[in-house]
Amino acid sequence: MDPRHSTSSDPAEGTYSDFIPPSRPFAPSSSPAPQAGSVRSSHIDTSSIPDNEPYRDDPTNRGSDFYPPPSPNNSTALLPGVSSAPRAAAAYGTYDSSSGAGKRGGSKRRVVIVSAIVALIVLILAVVLPVYFLVVRKHNNDSAAASSGSGDSGANGNGGDGDSNSSNPKSNIVVGGDGSTVTTDSGETFVYKNQFGGYWVSSDTDPFHPSVAAQPNSWTPPLNQTWQWGKDRVYGVNLGGWFVLEPFIAPALFQAYPSASDEWSLSALMRADGTLKDTMEKHYATFITEKDIAQIASAGLNWVRLPIPFWAVSTWSDVGVDSNGKTQSEPFLEGVAWPYIVRLLHWARKYGIRVNLDLHAVPGSQNGYNHSGKSGQINFLNGIMGIANAQRTLDYIRIITEFVSQPEWQDVVQMFGIVNEARPIKIGMDQMSAFYLEAHNMMRSITGIGKGPYISMHDGFMGLSKWEGFLPGADRMVIDTHPYFAFSGNKQTSPIATGTDPNDAGGQWPGLACNSWGSSLNNSRKAFGVTIAGEFSNGYNDCGLYLQGVNGTTSYGGNCVEEWEDSSKWTAETKAGVKAFALASMDALGDWFFWTWKIGPALDGVVRSPLWSYQLGLENGWMPTDPRQALGKCASIGIKGSGFSGQFKSWQTGGAGAGTISPDATQAFGDWPPRTLTGYSEDEMSLLPTYTATGSIPTLTYTTPAASGSATPTVSVGNGWADASDTQLVATAVAGCTYPAAWGAANMPVPTARC
Repeated sequence: MDPRHSTSSDPAEGTYSDFIPPSRPFAPSSSPAPQAGSVRSSHIDTSSIPDNEPYRDDPTNRGSDFYPPPSPNNSTALLPGVSSAPRAAAAYGTYDSSSGAGKRGGSKRRVVIVSAIVALIVLILAVVLPVYFLVVRKHNNDSAAASSGSGDSGANGNGGDGDSNSSNPKSNIVVGGDGSTVTTDSGETFVYKNQFGGYWVSSDTDPFHPSVAAQPNSWTPPLNQTWQWGKDRVYGVNLGGWFVLEPFIAPALFQAYPSASDEWSLSALMRADGTLKDTMEKHYATFITEKDIAQIASAGLNWVRLPIPFWAVSTWSDVGVDSNGKTQSEPFLEGVAWPYIVRLLHWARKYGIRVNLDLHAVPGSQNGYNHSGKSGQINFLNGIMGIANAQRTLDYIRIITEFVSQPEWQDVVQMFGIVNEARPIKIGMDQMSAFYLEAHNMMRSITGIGKGPYISMHDGFMGLSKWEGFLPGADRMVIDTHPYFAFSGNKQTSPIATGTDPNDAGGQWPGLACNSWGSSLNNSRKAFGVTIAGEFSNGYNDCGLYLQGVNGTTSYGGNCVEEWEDSSKWTAETKAGVKAFALASMDALGDWFFWTWKIGPALDGVVRSPLWSYQLGLENGWMPTDPRQALGKCASIGIKGSGFSGQFKSWQTGGAGAGTISPDATQAFGDWPPRTLTGYSEDEMSLLPTYTATGSIPTLTYTTPAASGSATPTVSVGNGWADASDTQLVATAVAGCTYPAAWGAANMPVPTARC
């Protein structure tokens, strides 16, 4: 039943006021019940998916175990003129119509004036104090040291020539706030605009100096201060389509090759005509620039989620023999993206943006969607090459963990999503659980307990409640969910352009977001631990060029091209409705990453999936210029729901008890490789192809794209390997063995003998 019209009194469904989280602990299950999943964008041909298998993450297509009807987080974080504390805690409380959050009506003029003065003082202090402590005081100390005979003069900064910039000649540290001029490594300049007290900090020669700790806004801690989950709130965006192509995000690339449907086929075509490296490197260099990261900070955001592929590290030229007897090689552009990824990490440091690095594509494909590299089959932990592909995946996770866990990057990369949108409904819950446990143990053996990035795992479209009680005692694991209405398969023609009054704009959609998502995430925060929405969008319908794939069809029910593919035709009512939906979604989700920051134009110059572009929404008025405007939105439209106190258990955030995983969980999932894969007996498992750990390690190194005017650090940049004691070699093919094609073996028979 569609929950928008549900009047059921069944306790299993509950209501917004009486929902009780399921009390059952996480338990292994060899055959998970089919549940609705989500695919963000252009996915595999639906003919390859069984008719009885829902795979989209849409609350309207789910039971109460997914997104229970109750509503979201009461968020009372700092709003302009509300609190004198620049980092007031944002409570995840139950909505209360008697609270001030989202409440209509006026307050006394005197309170408003006093609050405005206090806010102005806070803003001034937020700009002046960081510059003083980071630059002026440091400069005075350096000058004193020099006069006493240190003799270390250092280099001059080149971070900008505006009056608002401050520099420290000794450490080459440059700081700039609102109105300062930024000079990029290519010599271009732009004016930094930040009305929220944010400031940037950089040093060409000593980029890892402790003082290079910028702050994007007054309510977010600088990078060298601890992020406090439950107090600090994630206002984030994805940088989708940059290093992992998606047709709807970079449509012009696919329009030039009409037969391409994913990065595998596009890369093969470009490789054949000799344009692969030039085309992709141009895309890496121009799709997202430093100015984008500055704009993200200026928009009041504080995190980015960065999807990356395994081929940023390496590819294999021989991944087995296909059904035609031809050796299959991975066509992706190997390693060229990595310098641009490192450059992004530098930009994030410069503007105080924390990074959730997300391994979006792994060998064999973990979901069969085009954003896994190759649409079609799932060959990760599935099919006869499932174990072999998982072996490679663990190696890539390990190599990336070693790099980001170096002291140089720990303050920047504070979360690592290890496999995006893997599908347990195909792979199996027990198999994914065993993989997550193995990855956790491997990563923490590198970082140590309480150190290194948080480990993010996706809910696999199974619903957050399926993971309650998973791996109790694990060190800083995060559950990530991707709620979308767009892919329900239903006609989504209920109007969103219902007026311009912010209090009732958006029709049913703001209320549906509040009711569908808020309590689900808050209940997960209580039952699992840190819970985020790693993706969501304004796409309440599935309109957008290539959104459902290059050859996909939409279920919207109206005229997508005329109504939704060109935002220049949108009315004021449409923009107000989309904005109301965005605010409700943000308020309900609490800690979120919008998908995505930027949608590239089609060949006609028009952004044809505008509902999915945060940047375009900012420029045209359907996204908030301050994300805190979302706080209290659900309460303002009369929706109450399950709350969260903001207090996590100590072990969930790396404190006492972290790393002491329950013996029951270890017993249930501690075997690696798993005893079985879905569809295979234990006897058949002994015949499945595997790799041997005798290959050389492809260590990631510090490197950035060459650019005119860029400086070279004069300090250590690390060797790419945080744990010198980690000397285990990586997976490679067993000499003399012939393997089935690793990306096309899901339906191949079990070998009759082990190689």
